[in-house]
Amino acid sequence: MDDLEFVQRCIKGDKQSWDEFLTKYSRLIYSYIFNVINIKGYTLTQANIEDLFQETIFSLITGNFKKLRSFKGLNGCSLASWLRQVVINFTIDYLRKFKTPPLSLDEEYEDGFSLKQKIADNAPIQSEQLMDREKISSLRDCIKRLDTDDRYFLQLNIDMGFGLEELKDRFGVSRGAIDMRKSRIIQRLKDCFKDKGFIWI
Repeated sequence: MDDLEFVQRCIKGDKQSWDEFLTKYSRLIYSYIFNVINIKGYTLTQANIEDLFQETIFSLITGNFKKLRSFKGLNGCSLASWLRQVVINFTIDYLRKFKTPPLSLDEEYEDGFSLKQKIADNAPIQSEQLMDREKISSLRDCIKRLDTDDRYFLQLNIDMGFGLEELKDRFGVSRGAIDMRKSRIIQRLKDCFKDKGFIWI
């Protein structure tokens, strides 16, 4: 049974299919929620997170499954990929209720690495000349100087693995605008790095 047929069964009120949906995708939904919370630099209580999860599920079924009905599985889009987009959008909207400090690039994640380290370690701009401590420190400082939206863009693209086509849909802009935005961010990092006396390779 493909994803679209599975969703259709859920929409038609098949209890076994809906139970399977919750069993199969609840953990995935929680994962997407936690990723957005971490990336955006929010600290929520477990009660808040549980509330967010329940509201996310409710958003799928309210209005006679209006949101879930919008899944069409077009262009090979899997249900998991579609859910990721829905959960990210819903979580960002939900987080607007809270006032929190700006995103910290120094805070360590569960794997012991900070956002700056992840970007520095995984970015395609990495080269042998960036591997010494002083240059990495300078690069992290340059990343820190980016505004929150640009850091969020890099995190989605580099750490979470969103392709530029997915980012185009996520931000609701053209592919050209996404390419230009990434190019502009990289150029800002290059200029900052050059100002610190290093050559960007």
